[in-house]
Amino acid sequence: MVRVNLLPHRQVKRAERQRQFGLMALFTVVLASAIVFMGWSYINAKKEAQDSRNKRLDDAIAKLEVEIKDIKTLKDQINSVLERKQIVENLQTNRGQSVVLLDEIARQLPDGIYLKSVKQQANVIEIQGVADTNARVATLVRNLSTSNWMEAPQLQVITANMVNNIKQNDFTVTVNLKAPQVDATKNAQAAKAGAN
Repeated sequence: MVRVNLLPHRQVKRAERQRQFGLMALFTVVLASAIVFMGWSYINAKKEAQDSRNKRLDDAIAKLEVEIKDIKTLKDQINSVLERKQIVENLQTNRGQSVVLLDEIARQLPDGIYLKSVKQQANVIEIQGVADTNARVATLVRNLSTSNWMEAPQLQVITANMVNNIKQNDFTVTVNLKAPQVDATKNAQAAKAGAN
């Protein structure tokens, strides 16, 4: 009977399997390291791309904020210029108003009334004067109510006084200003002609 010693063969096979296991383990570690490195590189590239986009957006937002501030400054300047323009237009419109009002008051003034003062605050005119009778004051109030430049006259005070043995009635009348109807129609016609 032949005796075969299988012991070295088993050791060789075991050593071969251990060598293969070591190579497989090394290959697995290298492959896992490569996958981790590629994943890290991909994620890092995506992160850098997103950071770059974020930086571009931040720069664009900062630029837009500067432009918005410039626009706000321009709007404030435009509003200031428009307010000044409106003031100049009002002054231009009201330039002859004092003369017209004094002329209108003189036209509406009945005989027997003398004025002491005429004061204007905003759109209210206060007229103080002396009349020889109460009827003349009533006539003044009626005349002012039919004026093209004034409306809603109100008698505030009327008092009877004796001056040098002459009876006088001191009075105070307030009246509101209004734009004359003739000017309003002229302005409407001018605007219509300008549109054509």
